[in-house]
Amino acid sequence: MASHYEAPIRRPLVTGDKGYHDVTVDIAAPVEGRANKHWWIVFSIALVAFLWGIGCIIYTISTGIGTWGLNKTIGWAWDITNFVWWVGIGHAGTLISAVLLLFRQKWRMAINRSAEAMTIFSVVQAGLFPIIHMGRPWLAYWVLPIPNQFGSLWVNFNSPLLWDVFAISTYLSVSLVFWWTGLLPDFAMIRDRAVKPFQKKIYSIISFGWTGRAKDWQRFEEVSLVLAGLATPLVLSVHTIVSFDFATSVIPGWHTTIFPPYFVAGAIFSGFAMVNTLLIIMRKVCHLEDYITVQHIELMNIVIMITGSIVGCAYITELVIAWYSGVEYEQYAFLNRATGPYWWAYWSMMTCNVFSPQFMWSKKLRTSIMFSFIISIVVNIGMWFERFVIIVTSLHRDYLPSSWTMFSPTFVDIGIFIGTIGFFFVLFLLYSRTFPVIAQAEVKTILKSSGDRYKKLREAGKPLYEKAGGAKAKVEKTETVSSADNEAKTSELLSSLGTFDAETQTADKLQKINGIGPVMEKTLNQIGIFTYDQVSKMTSKEYDLLDEITGSFPGRAQRDDWAGQAEKLKNS
Repeated sequence: MASHYEAPIRRPLVTGDKGYHDVTVDIAAPVEGRANKHWWIVFSIALVAFLWGIGCIIYTISTGIGTWGLNKTIGWAWDITNFVWWVGIGHAGTLISAVLLLFRQKWRMAINRSAEAMTIFSVVQAGLFPIIHMGRPWLAYWVLPIPNQFGSLWVNFNSPLLWDVFAISTYLSVSLVFWWTGLLPDFAMIRDRAVKPFQKKIYSIISFGWTGRAKDWQRFEEVSLVLAGLATPLVLSVHTIVSFDFATSVIPGWHTTIFPPYFVAGAIFSGFAMVNTLLIIMRKVCHLEDYITVQHIELMNIVIMITGSIVGCAYITELVIAWYSGVEYEQYAFLNRATGPYWWAYWSMMTCNVFSPQFMWSKKLRTSIMFSFIISIVVNIGMWFERFVIIVTSLHRDYLPSSWTMFSPTFVDIGIFIGTIGFFFVLFLLYSRTFPVIAQAEVKTILKSSGDRYKKLREAGKPLYEKAGGAKAKVEKTETVSSADNEAKTSELLSSLGTFDAETQTADKLQKINGIGPVMEKTLNQIGIFTYDQVSKMTSKEYDLLDEITGSFPGRAQRDDWAGQAEKLKNS
């Protein structure tokens, strides 16, 4: 019998045998390098959708809200549906960052940055709809209790619509500070690697003087925990208050106490689905498969499955309570949803939100990237239908049959909604090109804490950066192959840069080039590089060959522009 219990080895959250430098290079690559073809394709589509939405908004403001499909009976429809949908999507970002931070869940570290950015951008989209719906968006400040041209005009503090303003603006402020605080170490990393003076200056400003001292990290940890503690109640309060827009009314189908927890569960459900969608796209576009792994996607799918089951339970509870109440208006409202003119929306909601997440009980399906991507989109479609069903089917059959009517969206309604989706992806794609999409400092803390390979290294008393196992003959064989490979690469490099003739040429002092120290100069001499003329001929191809031969500080020569520096030194 064993003397102690040994916990099972956790699967590594970062794959590919990465080192600390590899993490820095991989995460900085989307910011420092050029955008690839996939990025430009997605960005172009999003930009076209955004511009279409801008056109529809301008047309609405210049013409009036009559361009929308609203009528006397259905005063809320497409706009409030989209508003609640976007607020719901913004929920998961703070949940992943704040709640999982408080519970010390390490799998959050590769995905929290994108989730936090998603929160900011989705709340921005949500805020557009109430402002546009005012008809006069330039008077939007009237919803705030501040002095204005009318003197003592005060807002109605009893209105849940005003609660929305305060709750969502507070949520946005705390989420923005939380997001930016987490970005400080990454901004400093980009600042230290920047080559262009303007880029270095910008990242110096937005990194707020981060130096990486122990005191910096201590304050960073303290502030992160405080903000997480503030943000966690907001996760529950924001969508609870959004649900009060409906629950405090007396309209059948809305006047129910289950709405607050029901809306919160639905928001987390749709938010995690959108995070999954974005992560699957980002891991492909930015080549982050080693950091956003199948394990991350699987854990996200488990949360989607659980919250989907909670939402399904809430649907059934609504039906039972409507039947048990004995109120014929309530009973008709729910019967009308399932069998009335909008039956297609109701059953689309049930199919997408209740039935589709149940596929995630299968490990094979929840670990399939393509299936996860499809389900995440299906869930968000279903959550949009949920908001549409709650709002429109409760309004289109009034107490008086003479008021009964139908709602049909116009091209302006549809255009504005598509425009906000385009705007969201434009912001997210620009963010991925300017900010690190993964918290590199946090990922480094979990790099050597899991996986069978690292356990064997610890038991052998070896450094964790060494390769585990391997016979001596195998190592010698590998070194022989590497040596032959390096000789071939060295010959190819010198054929481009030219060879040095000690009898007719004089060696230059290569240490004058910024980025070349005594050790690197010695390495370059061993390769056969002695003069500024040779270094000045380097292009991207030669830089890559040099990195492969030396194996130290990949990309540094190109970032420091050794060729440009050598050209100036040669001419002087």
